[in-house]
Amino acid sequence: MNMEMTYQADTWYEQAEQKAAEYFASLYAQVTEKTYVPLLTEDFQLWKRNHVPSHSWLSFFSRGKRNPDSRDYHRYMTWLNYTGKLDDYLDRSVSYMYMRDLGKDLNSPDTLIRIQHVVADLKNHLIHSSRANVEDQPEFMSLAGLYRWSQKEGIENAVIWVINKLKNVSTHIPEEMNAEQAQRKLIKIIIGVVLHVIEEMEETDGEILPAERAERLDEAIRLGYSYGLTYPFIDDLLDSGALSDQEKEQYSRMIQSALLTGSVPDLGAWTGNNLEMIHYVHSELREAFEYVKRHQRPETQNLFFEQSYVFFHSQHMDRIKDLSNANYTNEELYLPIILKSSSSRLIVRSVIRARMDEGLDSRMFVYGIYNQLADDFADMFEDMSEGAVTPYTYYLKYRDQRPDLINPFELYWSVISHLIHKVYHSDAKTREVILDRAINGLKRCKVRIGTDKYNEIMEIFASGIPAFNRLIQRMVQKADNVDFFDKLLRDQMVTFLRNDRKEKEYFFETVKTVRDQINNLLHIPKPNDIPTMEESLIDAANYSLIGDGKRLRPILTWVMGVNEYGLKASAIAPLLRSLEYMHTASLIFDDLPTQDNASTRRGRPTLHQVHNSATAELTGLFLIQKAIEEQSSLDEFDAKTVVALMRYSSKRAGDMCMGQAMDLHSKGKALTLEQLNTICFYKTGIAFEASLVMPAILAEVKETEIAALKKFAYHAGIAFQIKDDLLDLEGDLLLLGKPTGKDAENNTSTFVTILGREGARKEMWEHYCLAMEALRELPRSTAFLKHLMNYMVNRDS
Repeated sequence: MNMEMTYQADTWYEQAEQKAAEYFASLYAQVTEKTYVPLLTEDFQLWKRNHVPSHSWLSFFSRGKRNPDSRDYHRYMTWLNYTGKLDDYLDRSVSYMYMRDLGKDLNSPDTLIRIQHVVADLKNHLIHSSRANVEDQPEFMSLAGLYRWSQKEGIENAVIWVINKLKNVSTHIPEEMNAEQAQRKLIKIIIGVVLHVIEEMEETDGEILPAERAERLDEAIRLGYSYGLTYPFIDDLLDSGALSDQEKEQYSRMIQSALLTGSVPDLGAWTGNNLEMIHYVHSELREAFEYVKRHQRPETQNLFFEQSYVFFHSQHMDRIKDLSNANYTNEELYLPIILKSSSSRLIVRSVIRARMDEGLDSRMFVYGIYNQLADDFADMFEDMSEGAVTPYTYYLKYRDQRPDLINPFELYWSVISHLIHKVYHSDAKTREVILDRAINGLKRCKVRIGTDKYNEIMEIFASGIPAFNRLIQRMVQKADNVDFFDKLLRDQMVTFLRNDRKEKEYFFETVKTVRDQINNLLHIPKPNDIPTMEESLIDAANYSLIGDGKRLRPILTWVMGVNEYGLKASAIAPLLRSLEYMHTASLIFDDLPTQDNASTRRGRPTLHQVHNSATAELTGLFLIQKAIEEQSSLDEFDAKTVVALMRYSSKRAGDMCMGQAMDLHSKGKALTLEQLNTICFYKTGIAFEASLVMPAILAEVKETEIAALKKFAYHAGIAFQIKDDLLDLEGDLLLLGKPTGKDAENNTSTFVTILGREGARKEMWEHYCLAMEALRELPRSTAFLKHLMNYMVNRDS
């Protein structure tokens, strides 16, 4: 490695360390002299007027009434609005975000005006979404909600790009890492970078045109992902047990080399057991690093590398500490924390090429340790169990034999005092927000670990400040209105990601289990003494049926029929067979030389290739007759209901034939989007509709529910077809089980030929959103259908 570059990096770190040492010295003096205690005592006396309710005879009637659980998102938002608390709740939440993430001064009139605008917009959105949506998760946490926002901003391509990136990240997170927390951190960074850019645009003199705004938001999303990727795949990966010590050393050297040379080195010979995962991570980080570097101006690039090196090196110095070492000095414990917590936020400004602002940078530098100490306090027991060195774990272990160790809990309060009085000049609103946050953190900790454990750690960490601690604990017990929106979102996001992972696992387990059951149902037996010709048709039919089909349609019918409507699996077995017989017949006809002229289907030669076209045609007709026979044998249901089902089925089968005829007639012709949508619905959407509607008919559900199912199926079918068109252009033959490029070869109009690749992707996501919105009208669980939609648009085959 170039010695000059190494020297430059050492200089960067030494300068940053000196600045951190001066800051730490001032905090250390406050702790040893206890000067923060009288200042914060007075602050709390002022603060509690707005947070500790006075006792009155009216309070007797309110006893027993409890606030709704914030985990019930929409009910909690409705309650806040109903009680008149929503404005203050959002004001302190947005104000805190402006201080912590954007480095703003709450004493600035311009900042206060911006906060008021954001609060008003956020309140309007929350009230509207709470009234319109009764689902557990906030609308803006869903892919549909995210894509709808991207449409308003004109940044659909960036959002589609980042959705695909996040999907790939989630599949490459090692088991040894906390997947939900890793994804949450990455998403948080992306949002943070977007908020920075929005704030930069708001502060720009003159009007920002929509095209420029879209361009900057597009870039912000990509920059946010590129920078945020360092959290799961550098910080969390190196902290986890996924890599061996040798792998961690090799990986750390590679990152250091990239920051010193400005170029990510080749992976080279990897000696560990995680080659496949590391290949992906290396490739993704290299792409991200180059993207960030390309978007730096010459005057900001050096600052980006300086802050990135300080961030990485301070993390490294913190990470390599050993809890069994009893000799770390206070400076060795705290300086890396000050540096990594401040540089992580300062990097964002260099990443987005923000204007230089010494006051803002100075505030962000001193603010970082406040958040880090709060986070370390919350994670204390997990860190101790993992043997991690933090100020709290180290103090817990060595406080009796090291009287020189600074108490991190006291340092935390000295940081708060410093921020309120030295940095923000005793500003009343700043005092309000910071003390809100501090008490909220202690309240959350007490709930999470339990009162006994909480009191035990308070006896340890607050023993040197008994009077002040009694005041704090009174506030923890009695204070109200100190919760924050970002904490609610954090909890919601972690819960959502965890539930989403479990639901996804259940979805694929269900698909596999039910698919195996359906495969066992499909084989057509041969009766004794049947004519040779019929035997050959049964053989041909079974050849087509036993191919590696997805069986999506009968799986849908099974899930809706058995899981949602409570029908017996054995009772609907004939319906499952009929659906797959009909679908397989349609594929046989589609593949014929007179139609799509396909040579491969489900990973094997098509039926007319194995036999001939006549046999294929007759086999298709045979399967249709078998489907009708199966439907007529639904003898556990009311006869009128079965007749209604068969009437619906025969009509929809005719519609599918019309769709194929329309498709054949259109070959070589330029179609409009409306014409293609119609063909797609008749060819593909109807089959999805039948899979949902037929079990609903058997269950005799209301017409309003059937109408919602039809709406969902219409848009799901089009989204599915668009994905097929995209896969025909860019898919993998081995994964698809059929050749790609057939649409171009047959001169077929597709969503790709009409809209282009990017336009087709946008149209697919539009129908995804419409399908997901249709699910809101269903009076039952829709988790399986949601994951079906996610599978449809994200599949590789």
